Amino acid sequence: MANYDAGNIQVLKGLEAVRKRPGMYIGSTGPRGLHHLVYETVDNCIDEAMAGYCDTITIALEQNDVVRVEDNGRGIPVDIHPTEKISALELVLTRLHAGGKFDKNSYKVSGGLHGVGVSCVNALSDWLEATVMRDGHIYQQKYAIGIPKTKVEQIGDSDKHGTIIRWKADKTIFTETTQYDYDVLKNRLRELAFLNSGITIIFRDERLETPKEEVLRFEGGINEFVAHIDEGKQVVPEQPIYICEERDDVVTEISLHYNSGYSENILTFVNDINTRDGGTHLDGFRSAVRFVLNKALDANEKLKKSLGTLDKDEKLTYEDMSSGLTAVISMKVPEPEFEGQTKEKLGNTEVRTIVDQIVKEKLTIYFEQNPAVLETILRKAMDEAKARIAARKAKDNMRKKNASDGFGLPAKLADCSEKHDPASCEVYIVEGDSAGGSAKKGRDPKHQAILPLWGKMLNVEKVRPEKVINNDKLEPVIATLGTGIGKDFNIDKLRYHKIIIMADADVDGSHIRTLLLTFFFRYMPQLIENGYVYLAMPPLFKVQLGKKEPVYCYSDAERDAALEALGEQREKADVQRYKGLGEMDGKQLWETTMDPAHRKMRVVTIPDAIAADQIFSVCMGEEVEPRRNFIEEHSSYANLDI
Repeated sequence: MANYDAGNIQVLKGLEAVRKRPGMYIGSTGPRGLHHLVYETVDNCIDEAMAGYCDTITIALEQNDVVRVEDNGRGIPVDIHPTEKISALELVLTRLHAGGKFDKNSYKVSGGLHGVGVSCVNALSDWLEATVMRDGHIYQQKYAIGIPKTKVEQIGDSDKHGTIIRWKADKTIFTETTQYDYDVLKNRLRELAFLNSGITIIFRDERLETPKEEVLRFEGGINEFVAHIDEGKQVVPEQPIYICEERDDVVTEISLHYNSGYSENILTFVNDINTRDGGTHLDGFRSAVRFVLNKALDANEKLKKSLGTLDKDEKLTYEDMSSGLTAVISMKVPEPEFEGQTKEKLGNTEVRTIVDQIVKEKLTIYFEQNPAVLETILRKAMDEAKARIAARKAKDNMRKKNASDGFGLPAKLADCSEKHDPASCEVYIVEGDSAGGSAKKGRDPKHQAILPLWGKMLNVEKVRPEKVINNDKLEPVIATLGTGIGKDFNIDKLRYHKIIIMADADVDGSHIRTLLLTFFFRYMPQLIENGYVYLAMPPLFKVQLGKKEPVYCYSDAERDAALEALGEQREKADVQRYKGLGEMDGKQLWETTMDPAHRKMRVVTIPDAIAADQIFSVCMGEEVEPRRNFIEEHSSYANLDI
């Protein structure tokens, strides 16, 4: 047995812990963690803005994966700390749990309460440069992997004030990529601009030959945010319902309205931090909405009769009331309690009570003054309740049918033999029996399942949820995945961790892919959020010279390069253009599209759920004019297979 004594106990000092376990502090070392470095730095600027000392923030993506974040706040203090005996600037950048956020006199509310944000950025950077302008002077200090390389030096004079942080992420930490995605960052910065009306956020991409710049400023605040989310949709009321009140030093700001769709879309924030997993503020809001609408319905017998009756013992649920609800909840909490450093769920129990009380009071008053809006919302909720009951009955019938079928899996599914490890299993959703037959012959039967689809796929954007559950084209997909859909979705029951859409590389194939992605986005968004949905990329060409091994090409450029490589013999080569997957036999399909060692796939991601929602609504919805405008606007990017 190996010795285990005091000598085996490691003590990580300073920022060593961050470099040793970066995922504990920024969530991951992939693209999400990389972008988190920017968010942590910008959060400091926003804190300064919320305190009333900053109104302009600039974020720039420089060449060579360098980021620059600057603000016109007070500037990080540079004087010597009374107990630590080093500059406050160095203290903030090199010590965990050091910052002004712990002092209520400095910041009433803040997103970065843990004091680890900017020090983590420093720890995980190849180098970092901090420049401070305050008290008429310019100060600077440089670091490498979190270690000071210079002292805090006065490098000039200036009448400006503020802080500039520049850094280059460490490639030994972020091994996947150190390249920042402009659109991902822009979406978060746009959120911050919506949440902080009056603040100007300037976002520059200086990596381009001609740098581009966007100025983000929204005087309408979260009302403008809600309008942006449902842009192009029919909404009730026309102007969002706005609630804002401070109680017990907690500021509650909410904007909401209803659209003609069936999905709930609520974004929640605490001190500008996106609490993706909700928390007590969301619980309080939902509780209040349910209470107010039920009370309003119970108090209006005439309205109840006009809406019709539900089945015996059936009542309106929150799910009925939230159909088509879009809301932004923005809280300012002096001492928020988050679950984890990434701050994605609020835990303060007192916040639930505060939000619940405020929303009950304000919504009640609003609906008393706007009875027509109330009636429209209740009619929608009652329709949803009836649809829910119909869907449940349809689901029960489907379960009975599946039980009589034995295992409840589609007859056309060629399942894989591995049943116990979803992480090692994948399912190919293919178009038609012909492609399905080739895929079944070529697959790895232990780990790869094949589900052929047939007939016209349903556009879920245009139908109510109960039609989706009953649809004979989607039932096989739902049954195969095993998760259920909508509010019954349970990702723990997912049977495959790779769901691969394999369609022909033509217009019909693109249509099938779009319809399936619309279905996943509307009814199983967690599949996309967790990176479980992929698009197969079958080759477009096969280039073969005599009996030599063929070269499979995935674009016109690859085909031209393959022919060019043959030199003088290129004229003798046979070039086959694949019009459909059915043209390949099992061996070819395996070699080109299904062999994990050689295949090409694209994981489906949604960096901006709001933008995705708008695109699906426009392209797959009922309204023709927005779709026409979208096509005209983006037609220059089209790559049509004619």
